[in-house]
Amino acid sequence: MADVAERPKDAEPDGGKPGKREKKDKKESQAKKEPKVKKEKVPQPASKKKSEGPLISITVAKKDDLAEWYSQVIVKSNMLAFYDISGCYILESKTMHIWEETIKPWFKGKIKSIGVKDCIYPLLIPEEYLTKEKDHLEGFEAEVAWVTHGGKSKLEKRLAIRPTSETAMYTHYAKSIQSYRDLPHKRNQWNSVVRWEFKHPMPFIRSREFNWQEGHTAHLTKDDAAKEVRQILDWYADIYQELLACPVVKGMKTTKEKFAGADYTTTIEGFVPLTGRGIQAATSHHLGQHFSRMFNIKVEDPSTNEDGTKKPPIFAYQNSWGFTTRSIGVMVLTHGDDTGLVLPPRVAEHQVVIVPVGINNKMTDEDKANLYKKISDLEDRMVSANIRVMNDTRDYLTAGQKFNEWELQGIPLRLEIGPKDLEKGVVTTSRRDIQGEKGTIQISDNFTKDIAGLLETIQSDLFRRADEAYRAHRKQ
Repeated sequence: MADVAERPKDAEPDGGKPGKREKKDKKESQAKKEPKVKKEKVPQPASKKKSEGPLISITVAKKDDLAEWYSQVIVKSNMLAFYDISGCYILESKTMHIWEETIKPWFKGKIKSIGVKDCIYPLLIPEEYLTKEKDHLEGFEAEVAWVTHGGKSKLEKRLAIRPTSETAMYTHYAKSIQSYRDLPHKRNQWNSVVRWEFKHPMPFIRSREFNWQEGHTAHLTKDDAAKEVRQILDWYADIYQELLACPVVKGMKTTKEKFAGADYTTTIEGFVPLTGRGIQAATSHHLGQHFSRMFNIKVEDPSTNEDGTKKPPIFAYQNSWGFTTRSIGVMVLTHGDDTGLVLPPRVAEHQVVIVPVGINNKMTDEDKANLYKKISDLEDRMVSANIRVMNDTRDYLTAGQKFNEWELQGIPLRLEIGPKDLEKGVVTTSRRDIQGEKGTIQISDNFTKDIAGLLETIQSDLFRRADEAYRAHRKQ
């Protein structure tokens, strides 16, 4: 596999599935989480000011205090809000656009092409399901949240709030897979899970409840299962690199780090540029026949011995794979700067914001209406070209205040349009990823094509810069 960046041997992140570890390793790993967050709280104005430039909305430089910077960026850019339960967060529309409108449909299209079907299994898992597989339980035991009461009545048997769904799904697989003709059996569900072990949550990166997709498949042969494991890992890498503009490398977990009960675990590793450290991005596991033997998922062998007698039943070869909203946190850490969020155009809820400029008290109502009309026409042209655009016509804010707001919000491209621009037949462009760089685009028949081309340039430049930084820190 490809080279893998140096990374701390930390406990698994959101969506990572922990292997069996010694208690000592867990204590050591707690000190190596990156970046470290001592106490979860709603961001407050920091005492450390930006190294350069005036104070705007983010009151701490990224290089001075990464954890505080991160907290301010995700809250002030309206990606999430804090909740009264530590480690649980309110995901705002900007985040949900990335997850529901970009990552989810992209990945669903890929897995549908190989026959994976969506499903939903219950949130609650009977305790006996978890205890059936000893290594699996040991891998998750410290993280499981339990339901012990229904109303005022104590339950006879406690129920686990799913930390992952292997045991819940495979009990059903044993009933639904009755013949080799039922294989491969491929299911995926989009849900949230709860894991309760760690003490210091970090939004997106380590949360007690997080959103993910988890795929679970059963195959007749090991080769068929192994092929899928690598295909899923490739698609996970594509989400990071093609959509989020974050470089990753593919690798294999050590025996100690692999998912509890798996034959092996493949992984993609991301990178936090400021710390120079790797971060687990997603995993795809080959479970072998371990779970199928435990849950009795077996079928008749379609082949026969040379003498025509039947061969013993075959226990299915299984995979599981998961991708989480942790990816959004990695994106923020990778691209964000001292001004705030920096969004790659392909995942941004709004790719372009139009800010009218040059409006003053000397303008007649007719001239102002004419300006707004022409701006609205350009907006309509971009919408027709499937460019996600918004027009900021708020008259109670100055143009400068709008610039600051949309830079904090991370919108990839700002268009400034005023009377002088229209006289020249151009719009002024300002890229979010390169502070202070401005250009112009002609208002012509190729206007929307030029805007789309600039957005793609921004996307590729974000990835190129992040990839160069990753390669510079990677052992070959």
